[in-house]
Amino acid sequence: MQLLDLAIMPGNEIEVPKELREFMLEKAEETFLGQKNGAYKQYRYGNLHIREYGDKFLVHTDKVDPRKDPVGHLIHDAPEVLIGLACAVFGSQVAKNILDKNSKKQSFTVGLITSIVSGYVGYTATKKIKNYLE
Repeated sequence: MQLLDLAIMPGNEIEVPKELREFMLEKAEETFLGQKNGAYKQYRYGNLHIREYGDKFLVHTDKVDPRKDPVGHLIHDAPEVLIGLACAVFGSQVAKNILDKNSKKQSFTVGLITSIVSGYVGYTATKKIKNYLE
């Protein structure tokens, strides 16, 4: 399998050192969509997601272009985001039901903390499972 084949297959990421060749597709657009993972810029060109670091580019393909189908992208390429959000909502509702008799300020604070923690746990667990399955 050649390096180019790996870049085309969803889930694989290739590293292109800047010293090897400073490249950027002419029609690639800088974007805020996607996880930066420490990159200072990121670009999209169709299903290609390009992250630019100081010394390299990391390139991978997504199954769905988030600019054309954001929901499809979340479902197929970033389910951990959806599950994290669902866990956050579920966690806040559980906290609200349990603490309904307490003061509003305490309920809000505990609900917010529960939401953040459960969202983070859901996101992290799903990301680990996704990485394991790839």
